[in-house]
Amino acid sequence: MAALTATAPARPRKLLASRKTRVGILYALPVVVYLLVLFVYPIFSTLLLSLKNPDGSLTLHWYADALTGVNLAVLVTTLRISAETALFSLVLGFVLANAITRLKPLWAGLAMLIVVVPHFISALVRTYGWIIMLGDKGLVNETLTSLSVPGAPFPLLYNELGVVIGTTSMMLPYTVLLLYGVMRGVDRRLLAAASSMGAGRVTIFRRIYLPLVAPGLASAGLLSFILSLGYYITPALMGGPNQTMIATLINQQVTKENQWNGAAAQGVILLLLTLAGLLLVKLISSLGASRKKRSAS
Repeated sequence: MAALTATAPARPRKLLASRKTRVGILYALPVVVYLLVLFVYPIFSTLLLSLKNPDGSLTLHWYADALTGVNLAVLVTTLRISAETALFSLVLGFVLANAITRLKPLWAGLAMLIVVVPHFISALVRTYGWIIMLGDKGLVNETLTSLSVPGAPFPLLYNELGVVIGTTSMMLPYTVLLLYGVMRGVDRRLLAAASSMGAGRVTIFRRIYLPLVAPGLASAGLLSFILSLGYYITPALMGGPNQTMIATLINQQVTKENQWNGAAAQGVILLLLTLAGLLLVKLISSLGASRKKRSAS
């Protein structure tokens, strides 16, 4: 027993004595320093700031303030708009990705290019494009008015509908990319086998295709939801006072009210919501992988 305890501390020293290990640590050191300085330190500083009073004493007042009154209403609005964005992105993304998977490789590549290329255009430019299109004299309302649609022009801007339209357009490329990869991995022979055994299209979709792509649907929906939580530009430009989201509130607290402690608490809450969503995505991906392994075996 004494010999074992004597040799135990020697293992790390022997490991560090290896040239390969020292070179690996040397290569990893810049990355570790980068993460500590630009990731860990800002988060830790924000957490400390959210727990301090102006006199330097520790308090939970800022979290209580963030979860009551107007701040709570903003948080609920953020969650609601993010959920609506995720839902619409999921529906549109499913239709688009499913249609693209049925195309020939050349046309599928061109379709994916059309979907992805707008993502590389500035979000500010795309948001102003939507403002021009959805305004009272924009392309959409002018077309509806020329078609004598009752009620036109419709209020499509500076309300929740306008925000959801804008954020959905921003999240759609992510959803399509994720779902396209999942749908391409579905073995079409399973669908053909079910069809040859007399199953109808609805039955094949409900009992075979949908369960196979369900993990991808959940991951894509959660990703859109997480990204929408911290979105700032589109809700600020296309929404009204009732569509204030948490990122806009943080900006107002910092730039207009000089309330850094409250803004830090809001940021920590947003970070926790994001981490919870990411953990849920990881869990769903693990369940999907284990289900695929069971089906393969």
